[in-house]
Amino acid sequence: MFVLVNLKTYPCDPIAVAEAARDVNETTDARVAVAPQSTDLARVAETGVETWAQHVDPIDYGSNTGHVLAESVADAGAVGTLLNHSERRLKLADVDGALRAARRADLETIVCANNPGQIGAAAALGPDAVAVEPPELIGTGTPVSQADPDVVEGAVDAARTVDDDVSVLCGAGISTGEDVVAAGDLGAEGVLLASGVAKADDPKAALEDLVAPL
Repeated sequence: MFVLVNLKTYPCDPIAVAEAARDVNETTDARVAVAPQSTDLARVAETGVETWAQHVDPIDYGSNTGHVLAESVADAGAVGTLLNHSERRLKLADVDGALRAARRADLETIVCANNPGQIGAAAALGPDAVAVEPPELIGTGTPVSQADPDVVEGAVDAARTVDDDVSVLCGAGISTGEDVVAAGDLGAEGVLLASGVAKADDPKAALEDLVAPL
C-alpha cells in the first residue's frame, strides 16, 4: 500500500513530517512518501524520505518564467510528481504534456481525477497511477471509501478497462488506518492524504495509526 502525504501549503514543518514519514516507512510494509512545496523539495529529500513534487508543468527548458520544470524537481531529489490535483487543475492536453515532461525526467506520475469517467481518461494517457479524489470531500475527514464507495470501485474498474498496468489510489478525507484498509478493500493500491498528517499535532503518531492495520 502506497501512502503519499501532500503537505500542500499548510503551515507545518516539512522536515518534521518528512522525518516522521521516513521513520514510519522503516517499520511497515507500506510505502510512505511526502509531497512538500517545491521550495522544500531538496531539504525534504535530504531526510531520506521518498519525496514527490506536488506538480510539474508541461514545459521544457527555455523561456518559462514562474513554471515548474520536471528536471528541476528531479534534480532537487523528487522521484515522482502529482498532476491535475483538484487544487491545481490542468486541461487534458496539459496533463498529457506534463506526463511527457515527467517521463523525460524519469519521474513517477500520479494523475488525480474527480470521478470514474475522468479516471478512465487519465489512465488512457499512461501515467503510473491515477487517484480518485471527489473535491467536495477533500479536507473533510470523511473518506470517499465511506461516503461513496461506488466512486472508488468505479475508478478501479475504469482504470483496469483502459490499462491494467495503471494503479489506482484513493484520496479525499483519508485520516485513519481504517480508511486505508477500506480503500484497499475497494481495490485501491494506495492513498493520498494531507491534513490528517500535515495538520496533526504529532505527525509520526498519525502516520503510525495509518499504517498500523496494514
